[in-house]
Order: sequence, then C-alpha cells, then structure tokens
Amino acid sequence: MKRKSDKLSDKLRIKGKYTFECFDKDGRLKWREDTDNLVVTVGRNALLDAALAGSSYTAAAYMGLISSVDWSAIAAGDAMGSHSGWKEAGPTNAPNYTGDRKTCAWAAAASGAKALSASLSFAPNESGTLKGGFIVFGTGASATKDSTGGVLLSAVAFTEGDRSVVSGDTINVSYTLTLS
Repeated sequence: MKRKSDKLSDKLRIKGKYTFECFDKDGRLKWREDTDNLVVTVGRNALLDAALAGSSYTAAAYMGLISSVDWSAIAAGDAMGSHSGWKEAGPTNAPNYTGDRKTCAWAAAASGAKALSASLSFAPNESGTLKGGFIVFGTGASATKDSTGGVLLSAVAFTEGDRSVVSGDTINVSYTLTLS
C-alpha cells in the first residue's frame, strides 16, 4: 500500500535572468535585453557545496561582459580558466570599459530568488560589440578583468544578436537567480 508521503517529490530548477539596458551619452535608451542564462556545472556544484556541505567559500561575486572577439558559444562545461567559446570584454578584447569587473551586492533571498540589490553600471571607453555577460564568485574570484580565478556561476549570450556600444554609453545590468 502506498503512503501519501510516497507521492511527494521536488524537482528543483535553477534559472538566472539578466536584464541589460544600454543608454547613450544623453541618457536615451539604445537597447534593452532580458535573457535567461546558463548556470554552468561548476557554478551549480559550488552553490550546492556552499549551501549543503558548508565548504568554505568567498562570498564576493563579480560581473563582467563578454566580447564578440573569437566568439562561438557558451557551454555548460565552461569554467573561468577554460571557456574557449568566448572572451571577456576588457583591455585585451574590445570593448573595454572603465574600472574593474563590477562587484555584485545581493538583496535578501525571497520566494526562492536572490537578486542584485541594484543594477551594475558599465561605462565603455571604446567602441565594440558585446555578446553578453557573466558572474564569477568563490575562492580566487577577482574584480580584475581577464582574471581566471574563481568559479564561473553563470554566463549569458544576448538572444537578440550582437550589441554595439561606443564610448559614452552606459550599460546597466541586473540579475536574479531563482530556484523553483
């Protein structure tokens, strides 16, 4: 005989969502993109280890942008030290932007979701083409562009195609990670 409790089960789904907005130097919206991302395998494993095994980790997380240079694809097996399908936008791969990767500050989790407490702003200082963005966290994560330290949590490619930026633009990015 089956018990009622035998019918209970959970199917956990992890989903990240990026929202990118690009404004020109006069504050006019040039483009906006809402897109779901890939939470890569090493990112999933790090989240599980931190939450369930109590392993030590660095809570700092950083967001960077993905260049169109040598672009092919984002893959589930990507890691910060190995992502042959994409390159980080920065001093090596246009477009560069002022400052370092942006530090993620998180609001309290609610309803199974954790979001940035405020959008992160990137200011391109040269023209170029963007493909998307990424978040890195954990031990070894750094705000330094092109750093391969840390754990790649997620990466996203724009679903509506390449996005051109020029010096003087501002790109605001928000992110929410949801478990459902």
